[in-house]
Amino acid sequence: MELRNLAKGKRAEAMAANRAKLISAAREAFATQGYAAASMDELTASVGLTRGALYHNFEDKKGLLWAVVEQIDREMAERLRSIREQAPTLWQGLLAEGSAYIEMAVEPEIQRIMLLDGPAVLGDPSKWPGENACLEITIRTIRSLIEEGVVKPIDVEAAGRLLNGAALSAALWVAAADDPSSVLNKAADAFRELASGLLRNAV
Repeated sequence: MELRNLAKGKRAEAMAANRAKLISAAREAFATQGYAAASMDELTASVGLTRGALYHNFEDKKGLLWAVVEQIDREMAERLRSIREQAPTLWQGLLAEGSAYIEMAVEPEIQRIMLLDGPAVLGDPSKWPGENACLEITIRTIRSLIEEGVVKPIDVEAAGRLLNGAALSAALWVAAADDPSSVLNKAADAFRELASGLLRNAV
C-alpha cells in the first residue's frame, strides 16, 4: 500500500511539473508570438514533452490559454490588492486599483494575452472568473464607502459593474491602440473623473 501511494504521489508530482512547464512555455510563446502563431509542437518540444501531455493536461490549445490567463489573472489580482491596501483611504484605494489596472495594459504580456488574444479566443473578459472575483471586491468596497458617507447612496451592484466595466473598457482601448502609451493617461484620467461622480460631494 505504501509503495502504491508513493508511486501515485510521484505521478502526481510529475503531472504537476509537466503542467507547470507547459504553462510557462505557453505564456512565453503567447506573449511573444501571439496565440494564433504559437506552434504547439514547438512549444511542447521546447520543454521535452509531447502533444499528448498537452492534451492530457489541457485538452487543447484553448484550454492551455485558459490556464495561462488564470495564472496571469491571479498575479494581477495580487498586485492590485497590494496597491489597494497601501492607499491611505478606502476611496483612494479604489481609484488607485482601477488606474493601475488600466496602466497594466501597456505591459507587453498583459496587453497581448489578457487584452488582445484572450478576449478574441475566450470571449468577453467581463465574464471571466477573475473579473467576477474583482467585481465582488469592488461591490464590497463601494458598500463600505456608502456606509462611511463617502459615496452617494446607490445600487452597489450597478455601481460596481459600471466602474469595473469602465476600467476594463479603458484597458482594452489602451491595449488596442497603435500607440498605447499615447492614450494611457487620457484613459486613466477619464476613469478617475467618472469614478469621482460617485462621491457625495462631487460637483
